[in-house]
Amino acid sequence: MVSLEDAVVARLKKGTDHFEILVDPYEAEHIIEGKADAVLKALAIDAIFSDSKKGTHAPTELLQKYFNTTSVEPIAKEIILKGEIQLTTDQRRDLQEQKRKRIVDMIVKNAMDPKTKMPHPRIRIELAMEQARIHIDPFKSVNQQMKTILEALRPLLPLSMEASRVSIKIPPQYVGPAYSAVRSIGTIEREDWQSDGTWIGIVKLPAGLQGELFDKLNTLTKGNVETRILK
Repeated sequence: MVSLEDAVVARLKKGTDHFEILVDPYEAEHIIEGKADAVLKALAIDAIFSDSKKGTHAPTELLQKYFNTTSVEPIAKEIILKGEIQLTTDQRRDLQEQKRKRIVDMIVKNAMDPKTKMPHPRIRIELAMEQARIHIDPFKSVNQQMKTILEALRPLLPLSMEASRVSIKIPPQYVGPAYSAVRSIGTIEREDWQSDGTWIGIVKLPAGLQGELFDKLNTLTKGNVETRILK
């Protein structure tokens, strides 16, 4: 559990009644993103309040009425997912910056220029987000915000979230490590093993991982690999 000093109030209104918990804002953000299920670990106190400042616990009859349970864990999770989490200015700024980085990571890995079929450099995406004055909500998941963010970026950057398809040919002496690299980064749609041990395949992967794949293959094969981006 988080300490009381580090906890913030999360509040959910139901009808004319309020329900509050004392929660770690960073753990709450993980729960919203679906990265954590340990709700009780995020709480400073294993309790539901009607007024956390006064230490007034919510009446059990109201919990049953609005949540159909008196169990703390499912109620706290609903408050985190649907309620309002009160942050300090520093906490909000920190969480927004963390989420901004994850959003940029996702765009870099999954988006590409539909004309060139190549990913945009990270700095180009960051500058476009700044130019578009994109607001990051610290308590909406990355997926919830992605559609709006992409719509704001498209007037500034040509963006497609379609995956890339790449044709790859690996000589037999390099197949072992190179084949493992292909499988770790992309999804093999089709493959053919030649009589001499050469591997030929078509691989689907996020556009932003093309460079990483090509770099790994060139390193592992000492440049003896053939790759071609498919339309």
